[in-house]
Amino acid sequence: MAELNEKRLNTYIRSARKPFERMLQCLVEIPSISAEAAHRQDIEAAATLAAGLLQEAGAQVKRVETPGHPLVIARLGENPAHPTILLYNHLDVQPAEREGWESDPFKLVIKNGRYWGRGSTDDKGPALTALLAARHAREIGIPLNFCFVWEFEEEIGSPHFDKAVRSEKEFLQTDSIMVSDTVWVSRSKPAIPFGIRGLLAATLSLETGSRDAHSGLVGGAARNPLGELCKLISQCYDAATGEVKIPGFYDGILVPSEEEMNGFLESGFTVAGFKKAHGLKGLRSAAKQTVLEAIWSRPTFEVHGFTGGYSGAGVKTIVPPRAEVKISMRLVPRQAPKEIFARLRDYCKGQNGDVKVTLEATLDPYLSSAKGEHMQAAAEAMVFGFQTKPALVREGGSIGAVVTLNRVLNAPVVFLGLSLPEHGYHAPNEYFEWRQVQGGIRTFVFYFNRISRIRPLG
Repeated sequence: MAELNEKRLNTYIRSARKPFERMLQCLVEIPSISAEAAHRQDIEAAATLAAGLLQEAGAQVKRVETPGHPLVIARLGENPAHPTILLYNHLDVQPAEREGWESDPFKLVIKNGRYWGRGSTDDKGPALTALLAARHAREIGIPLNFCFVWEFEEEIGSPHFDKAVRSEKEFLQTDSIMVSDTVWVSRSKPAIPFGIRGLLAATLSLETGSRDAHSGLVGGAARNPLGELCKLISQCYDAATGEVKIPGFYDGILVPSEEEMNGFLESGFTVAGFKKAHGLKGLRSAAKQTVLEAIWSRPTFEVHGFTGGYSGAGVKTIVPPRAEVKISMRLVPRQAPKEIFARLRDYCKGQNGDVKVTLEATLDPYLSSAKGEHMQAAAEAMVFGFQTKPALVREGGSIGAVVTLNRVLNAPVVFLGLSLPEHGYHAPNEYFEWRQVQGGIRTFVFYFNRISRIRPLG
């Protein structure tokens, strides 16, 4: 392994600040919201910009069309004597309702080394950090080829990703995969996940009439779809404890080993810090181990929203004709999303035969070993980049692309995320910061140098 010239690396990082801010501004100010059809042209604009940024770095770029949004892939370096690393990020973002934002979510605000705007930390800032690190790695001669995969459907469950990757399998051949779309334990404690939860999203809908009805005239006799869906939700899970009541839901799940749990407990996680970072006023439990199990290694049932009835000011005394509830479940290893959906559907139908259960999206969970050369290299890289030993954890969120990349390309995956809990994933006032870019470039360049010498990879 070649010795890194830290002086040269730090000089490069200082020179990269303005280019980083320029590129981030261009990306953030395109509202690449994959979930909303009205933003299809914005996705197109973001894909065009992404391709241009990769071409500017000297990469060979391809745009992969799908029935939904495109995929932008690229290769930088084609030396057959060098191993290849694939860098995955997504450039689509969550919607950003103006409520709660202190500035326009799609106008980058730079203040005191922080970058405010939707997508800044999830996942445009980390994507650009990885690109800048790869450019420097090439400049200093690290013997590594780079492959980039920038997705535009991650926030809607990556519905076309598998087919797109399979269609470009030869172009995407790689020896290892790095994903920088995960979150640290805290500002002072980097985290390297070795597993992520899967996802099942669904809607439950019920129609009991054709129009609003006067509650004084029909109340007591008419069925109320909002009330019935509330009852059904309470039959599916205990909102006080989070315990899921669907038969067979927990069958065969993989629980953390004693060694893994000890690692979680020693990760630097604190309940108070967790509550503060996410703006939570209370938790279902104050016990550290229980909270860690709940967010990293246990499956969940969550209610995201109800639609139906009257939601304006005051009270409108009607019985609504229809209602819908949006739910999701985070799944853990040994839970198959489609099998869990079948259990959900059958259970709901058994409780209320008129409810329509619609599958919206599924993502498989992923788990790798917490040991091995790549994980060791990642841990050493984090120490080099941020002068702090990282925690080895499981990630509570879901990244559908990871399972596909690992399965189709048969390459190990390492998560080297840069985001902090307080950065506001999916929340108002999302931000990223220059401190994480600096440490991120250092971390990534060290990691690239380290794994370029691993033989064989995988």
